[in-house]
Amino acid sequence: MRQARIKVDAGKGEAVYHCMSRTVNGERLLDDVAKEVLRKQLWQIADYCGLEIITYAVMSNHFHVLVRVPQKPAITDTELVRRYRVLYPKPTKYQTARFEVIQSQLKSNGEAAKEWRNQQLAMMGDLSPFMKLVKQRFSVWYNRSHQRYGTLWSERFKSVLVEATSGVMRTMAAYIDLNPVRAGLVNDPKDYRFCGYAEAVAGHKPAQQGIVRLIEGGRKQGWNWTQEAYRKTLFGKGSTPKERGAKIDDAAMQKVIKAKGRLPLHQVLRCRVRYFSDGAVLGGHAFVQEHLGTYQKLTGKRSRTAPRPVPQVTDWGDLSTLRGLRRKAFG
Repeated sequence: MRQARIKVDAGKGEAVYHCMSRTVNGERLLDDVAKEVLRKQLWQIADYCGLEIITYAVMSNHFHVLVRVPQKPAITDTELVRRYRVLYPKPTKYQTARFEVIQSQLKSNGEAAKEWRNQQLAMMGDLSPFMKLVKQRFSVWYNRSHQRYGTLWSERFKSVLVEATSGVMRTMAAYIDLNPVRAGLVNDPKDYRFCGYAEAVAGHKPAQQGIVRLIEGGRKQGWNWTQEAYRKTLFGKGSTPKERGAKIDDAAMQKVIKAKGRLPLHQVLRCRVRYFSDGAVLGGHAFVQEHLGTYQKLTGKRSRTAPRPVPQVTDWGDLSTLRGLRRKAFG
């Protein structure tokens, strides 16, 4: 029997939730490219839904996200269109034309405009539509790019309502950011690309704003002071033995305490550069195929089979399926 989800009415005030979802059968399906796509989609969909990501961690078979749902504000049509565009950072010709139609309908404020407006508003300021959209959009991308079908996630997402005080949120955020340490992937959470703390250290402003919310006085003191305070929290909690999983060793914790949580400049710069250089080749199919040869020469890595050449296709007709695209492209 399903357990009732505890949610705060968005009309009565803000709420913070820790959400988690696991892949089907707990299979380790998410490689670095998939983690990167999911990371980007989390930020995009949070922006669209009007929610704030405080921190997150994307692992090989599950992900965590600590998200703040604010009290629902009034949203103008201009803001609705901006949020809708966020979901399509590289719009097709059809999507671009769709944007123009929407804006035209909103100006006339007819029945079509009211219906579209209500559809968008129903997706905003609520935890469930946010998580549903994240899981659906990522599943579509994953299945298309891996030539698979069927469910990707094992069950509906789990959520815990978190008291919106800095102390409680900081404890939950540290638990999330320490996931890669407990999994034995890194010794320091700043070295794991796919978590909120590492992204904040790398200079991502929304990620920094999430961490600032965790530390009392963070907004007044600024990012550097906040980072030092949160880093000491991470290493303090990460050095505590757990029933399962690795922990931060005592020597590393002592170094952080001695440095008062400060990160040397060269380490900060390395974290920033990693966000531009990790992941080998990340892009559309044509872009990856174009640059795959160069990557293989540099690394010595070889794919199991040689990539098939992609011919130029000028007449696309009304292709709407992947099978039709293959037939058109390869005959």
